[in-house]
Amino acid sequence: MTGIPNLEAISERIRAAFEVKNTARDQALARSRELIRYCAMSIRAVHRQEFDLAGQLLEQARQVADAMRADLAEHPDLYYAGYTQDALKEFVEASATFALVQDQPLPEPEAMRVEYSTYLAGLAEAVGELRRHVVDRIRAGELARGDRLMEMMDDIYDVLVTMDYPDAITAGLRRLTDVARGIIERTRGDLMIAARQEKLEAALAAFEGHIHAMNRQEGVAGEG
Repeated sequence: MTGIPNLEAISERIRAAFEVKNTARDQALARSRELIRYCAMSIRAVHRQEFDLAGQLLEQARQVADAMRADLAEHPDLYYAGYTQDALKEFVEASATFALVQDQPLPEPEAMRVEYSTYLAGLAEAVGELRRHVVDRIRAGELARGDRLMEMMDDIYDVLVTMDYPDAITAGLRRLTDVARGIIERTRGDLMIAARQEKLEAALAAFEGHIHAMNRQEGVAGEG
């Protein structure tokens, strides 16, 4: 390049900056995938009620999240990219599921070092994991526990529905809130059906016990 004296130097600086950013992007993608994997494994352990293992996996997820933040300290545009925030949303979802299933307080967004919009998105998606746990409790005949988890799902929805702000601020929270509402209504229906079934089975058992007692009394009277 001879026509513009400084163009080559400018292009070299830009190319060097892009190389650094591209390396950071590749590393962030790898960290994101690793973070999502640990979170998925933790949620799976929660549903199996392997809480010690779930806690260990969450700690590993936290370390990956911290490393990802450190990697992107000089690249805020990459930190706020969709794939990075999606991974942190999974971290919130796993952490909230872990806490709520054990009747523990929710982790605070500031302690988790996540954006408020990311935190709320993670809570919205935790509703689906709570539904899965409710279904497991229904199968185990633990309807009271299912009702308690249902209350938690309602509490989360009651907060989400008040966040009536533009998507540019909440990062698409309205859609996640609508999905959560559908999940909650299906879960409520499942609990109602299970409760009715439990009452019916109890009534049948009581009736059969009554008939059995009457038959025994008639047998004793006949022998006399």
